Amino acid sequence: MSTLRVVRRRHRTDALHDEAMDNLRYIRQTMEHAASFTSVPGWGQVAVGGTALAASVIAARAGRGSAWLAVWITEAILALAIGAWTMHRKSRAAGAPLFAGSGRRFLMSFSLPMIAGAVLTLALYRAGMSHVLPGMWLLLYGTAFAIGGAFSVKVVPVMGACFMALGITALFAPFAWADAFMAAGYGGLHVVFGLIIARRHGG
Repeated sequence: MSTLRVVRRRHRTDALHDEAMDNLRYIRQTMEHAASFTSVPGWGQVAVGGTALAASVIAARAGRGSAWLAVWITEAILALAIGAWTMHRKSRAAGAPLFAGSGRRFLMSFSLPMIAGAVLTLALYRAGMSHVLPGMWLLLYGTAFAIGGAFSVKVVPVMGACFMALGITALFAPFAWADAFMAAGYGGLHVVFGLIIARRHGG
């Protein structure tokens, strides 16, 4: 009888332990889903804004052909590298994994409009419609932040909306203003919102 009681107690203890672990797992998953992604790098945005302002000056002197496109593609690659590096540093400092919970959802939502932009860039350039590119870039970049920002702090989707508004305006403006729009968006908006994020959300 005593052996049977010990076995029953052990089963009850194991059951309670399993139930407690399930509860902890559920709480952790709920917190991950509810948490905002705070690893958008403010200082990284400021750095990207600085390189974009420099690129706008170089692009304005490059003319309106393949050299102009090469300047902005190079800037896009540089900005992506800066953003990825500074986001990784910020997330590691905060102890918030990039590829878990809200971070994973942010990156997935952000990346899809960016992929669409890369494909459309090739298609529009081959079709001789380079004049559409600045507005399209700004619009889809803003869309990426507006959608991804749903999983981040409130200022991120606001930044996305500003990029979208600038992109829509650029689509209907003369191509001669293209570099000014690019400087205002990738330069000005990045610096302004980057400073806001850096001050209010930990760098």
